[in-house]
Amino acid sequence: MVRLPSKTRNPRLFKALLSSHVRKEDFTLTSNTSNQIEKQEEPTNQKSTIATLRAFPGQFLKRLTKFTASEPKRKFYKIFRESLTAFAFNIIGIVAGTILASNVGVFKLAPWAILVYPSIVSARGVIGGLFCGRLSTALHLGTIQPRLQGNTKSFHLLFRAVVIMTLAASVGMSLVGMLFGNVLLGIPASDFFSMMGVTIASMALALLVVSPLTAIVSFATFKHGLDPDIVLYPVESTVSDLLITIIYIGVVNAFVLFAPTGQLFVVFTAMTLALISVYLLARNIREPEFSKTVKESLLTLFFVAFMVNITGSTLGKIAEIVGERREIYTVYPAMIDTMGDVGAVVGSTATTKLALGTLRASFSSIRNHSIEIIGAWLASSIMFIIYSISSLTIQGLLSVSSLLRFTALLLTTNLGAGAVISLVSYAVTLVTYKKGLDPDNFVIPIESSLADSITTMFLFLSLGLLG
Repeated sequence: MVRLPSKTRNPRLFKALLSSHVRKEDFTLTSNTSNQIEKQEEPTNQKSTIATLRAFPGQFLKRLTKFTASEPKRKFYKIFRESLTAFAFNIIGIVAGTILASNVGVFKLAPWAILVYPSIVSARGVIGGLFCGRLSTALHLGTIQPRLQGNTKSFHLLFRAVVIMTLAASVGMSLVGMLFGNVLLGIPASDFFSMMGVTIASMALALLVVSPLTAIVSFATFKHGLDPDIVLYPVESTVSDLLITIIYIGVVNAFVLFAPTGQLFVVFTAMTLALISVYLLARNIREPEFSKTVKESLLTLFFVAFMVNITGSTLGKIAEIVGERREIYTVYPAMIDTMGDVGAVVGSTATTKLALGTLRASFSSIRNHSIEIIGAWLASSIMFIIYSISSLTIQGLLSVSSLLRFTALLLTTNLGAGAVISLVSYAVTLVTYKKGLDPDNFVIPIESSLADSITTMFLFLSLGLLG
């Protein structure tokens, strides 16, 4: 405490010193109070996961009430606007769904084809997500240049690894798919080679088209200064889903309806990919960067192979329930694509914040990430309403009653799937970050495949509740 003389020859000086002393004490008291409040509000690592999960909805509501503050409000609108812009590309998925709905008859001739479709889409999404993640990081680091021709060694090694992963994913999906199909859907084991041939041929043709397109989108995004965590994967995955759907339906039709010429084409394409993969593997196996990418990616693909076949088996059950309801097939690709994008936004933005040190690596810190989660989920809900209107219009079923029922079905699916996918994506991000793994090899591939399965299962449950 400052001692002041009882008497002073300068009253003004005495008054100024007293005023300064009071302000100093007020500041100290305020500072101590603020420190106590900060300590009280500081999250603790000892909070249990169960308690965090229980408090999660309440934290969401609290964050919503704080959006009146200017900075959180601007951040929320930015996340929402960019997410909605990126998700708008998913309307292309309605085109893919329309193509799928118009080929329901082929699935009756080859029941295994409906089982394989989600596997094809998910596998291509996993590889595309890994490719996008690695390209984005490498572009920022400067190890890959934003051009197709005359690029760096890292780019060529990454592309060769993608070729290997395409074959591995195709074979893995086929093996696990036959197991699930035989046990759950009664598909005979004799259809295994047909499944594997069509899967490998479809993935090989998609590799020729989608992977160069992915690189082009990555380079264009980087050059135009957009946020790759929000824009890149949603745009790439949507275009990829449309192209893989067209390719897959074409290959299935060729194999089933134009035998034996179509079957010979499928076998030739599959064998070509297999031979090229063996050559590239032998040529580059001693490259550390190549080997690391392939090894970590194969671990991811092994996990994904089981998840996507759960998706296929569930879709097979849905097909038994809905029969000829084409409006559901029409929205299906767009639905799984959009929910995968929600998980990608949540995971990618969390990874960036962890790297920058603005987010703590604990599950309780999810409340500090709620703006990104709410923004992405709200954007996806708006897109689901648009999908409902578009699908019913395309199928000639649009009316007030049908719109209300179908929109309720889709939004119920969106609500359940969105909550689970956001939690799973955030958890995968934390686990990979804490384990010191490369998140680009895990987060988007795992969450996208899980998103497909989770969305399909919630669609199945919603159909049981609402019909």
